[in-house]
Amino acid sequence: MMGQQTGDETQLFYAFNLDEYVPAHHLLRRIDRFLDLSKLRHHLADFYSHTGRPSVDPELMIRMLIVGYCFGIRSERRLCDEVHLNLGYRWFCRLGLEGEVPDHSTFSRNRHGRFRDSDALRFVFDEVVRRCMREGLVKGEGFAIDASVMPANANWREGIAPDEIDWSDPKYSSRAVREYLAALDAGALPEAAPKKVSLTDPLARWTAATGPAFYAYSTNYLADMGCGVIVDVEATHSHRTSEVESTRTMIDRVEARFNLTPERLLGDSVYGSAPMLSWLVDEKGIAPHIPVWDKSTRTDGTFSRSDFEWDEAADEYRCPGGKTLRARLRHPGAPGTVTRANTVIYRASELDCRSCALKRQCCPNATRRKIARSIHEAARDVARRIAKTPQYQRSYYERRKVEMLFAHLKCILKVDRLRLRGLSGANDEFLLAATAQNLRKMARLIAQPPPNTGIPVPV
Repeated sequence: MMGQQTGDETQLFYAFNLDEYVPAHHLLRRIDRFLDLSKLRHHLADFYSHTGRPSVDPELMIRMLIVGYCFGIRSERRLCDEVHLNLGYRWFCRLGLEGEVPDHSTFSRNRHGRFRDSDALRFVFDEVVRRCMREGLVKGEGFAIDASVMPANANWREGIAPDEIDWSDPKYSSRAVREYLAALDAGALPEAAPKKVSLTDPLARWTAATGPAFYAYSTNYLADMGCGVIVDVEATHSHRTSEVESTRTMIDRVEARFNLTPERLLGDSVYGSAPMLSWLVDEKGIAPHIPVWDKSTRTDGTFSRSDFEWDEAADEYRCPGGKTLRARLRHPGAPGTVTRANTVIYRASELDCRSCALKRQCCPNATRRKIARSIHEAARDVARRIAKTPQYQRSYYERRKVEMLFAHLKCILKVDRLRLRGLSGANDEFLLAATAQNLRKMARLIAQPPPNTGIPVPV
């Protein structure tokens, strides 16, 4: 028999419990166990007036933003509509059935004001990392560093040379332009002026790192290798120097805030520059499980630098023919001159090279052989020795965990293009996305406790 709906649409009273309509296995219910924003109001207290009309609860806005980044809802207009209609979202945001959803413009005003001035999004991210540590997901033994290029909210067709723009024109008074001009005045840009900049987001850098060129920023992750928890994130220009230097910033910040210093750092060859390896080995005491950035290998059949034997005590190289290369031929004990590239040049004697039977294999087009040795070569040698160990091979495969985080960021969370402009806007998006990733990881890895049935547990 065909059924027929008999509900009375004009019913005035309902026995409805919102908590019962959110399934126990729902992602937001599992995330809610680990999200504690009780300290957020105290953190923001100095940025609110003690008088006047009450504002929108900052915890409500943070919870709504986390919902958006957990479920790939990038538009704040759409996020407000989804929270208004979805019972699970309302439950997570503590709105109930009749709670009023804030207007989308509230997010923009608070982001460019209180949230950014107080670094509230960084505060929330740090609180989630501390929760990961309490749950035992952060081991602290090994960290991995990597960067991923993220397209900016800028049209690649609208680039123009910086010297052709009159920045005093009122039409170039957007927030992103003001941030660019402030960074320019402070000398905070990482390199010389680019050939062209975007008029909508001048801080975005023109890059062709992943194919056709576009305007972009880079998100840098420092991830713990225990369970792949992101312990720090930093937004930088899409420039190799900025990405590498962010490693120092993040390692120092994690040490200061969480008292964590890894025993080893995993990364690709981009992070294997001599100054970076020296900083890790000599200053931080961290074992670099990183390939050495080395261009000394020759491909023309002549001897490479690795064919020469280094004598630390005598401060000299010995060539395959048994001759010595010194920094100072006339005064062998004197220190060599350091070049602008932070290297010391070791030279063989012209007389030794002229009479050597191996000259055609060593320096056929020069009167004598020269070798440039970095002042950080000792740290590079440490990295080379580590690269020959079984632990390095294990680290090589573990490094994929941080690469998987970027795949999850772009494919699952749908953060494949920035929506906010400026370096500060990119930093806000990357912090929220990393917070959502850590919350989802805890929800996935930590078992849900059994429901409370009211039955007393026997002692």
